[in-house]
Amino acid sequence: MVKIKDVPMFSNLDKKFHKELYDNIYIRHFTKNSIVFYEGDSSDYLHILLDGQVRLYKTSPKDTMIQLHRLNAPSIIGEYACLEQVPFPATCEFISERGTVGLLHFKKVMNYLKDPTFSLALLKSMTNKVMMLSSLVHKETILSSEAKVADLILNETETFNKIKNNEIASILNITPETLSRILSKLKKEKIIVIINNIVQIHNLEALHIIIEKNTLKSCGYCISKVKR
Repeated sequence: MVKIKDVPMFSNLDKKFHKELYDNIYIRHFTKNSIVFYEGDSSDYLHILLDGQVRLYKTSPKDTMIQLHRLNAPSIIGEYACLEQVPFPATCEFISERGTVGLLHFKKVMNYLKDPTFSLALLKSMTNKVMMLSSLVHKETILSSEAKVADLILNETETFNKIKNNEIASILNITPETLSRILSKLKKEKIIVIINNIVQIHNLEALHIIIEKNTLKSCGYCISKVKR
């Protein structure tokens, strides 16, 4: 577990603050599938992920889960909701076997904002969340399911091979059936090979074209080159 004083936001604070942090941060322990907070909940605390991995997601009116992002410790969660004193815009759930969250009260956060290092770290964390959201909006509104799968295989091959297909489908906000169908197409066209559940890229150019053209149908030329 990451120690409070080793969280990037706090590590450069004057050491006199570290004991105060230790005394004022409330520690909570969680198990897999535990909910840290629900979309719409209010809170007077900044949530600091000290151990484990969580996912943030929204639920549509039809009860469809739209995953926004996954965060690994150490990370800050719910900065905007804490600072603006508004309800959480998403639900936070642990996906690791166990995890730990530190809670720092809003009043203490406001006191630490006087420290330039703390303020800059908080701003950087919020900026990263904006970039994550921007990337998600692009993928959800622009990329087809085929392009999303190709993008994950191309840019996060290690992640793709570390987790189960239903988790991959959740990350991409597609059904497991859709993921299975796309992987079958990619294997059939010899764009990828899967050995012992490990995906290996066989045709790099084809993956780039699928992402650029937003469909598997657009890379017929590069597929034919590999097949000859």
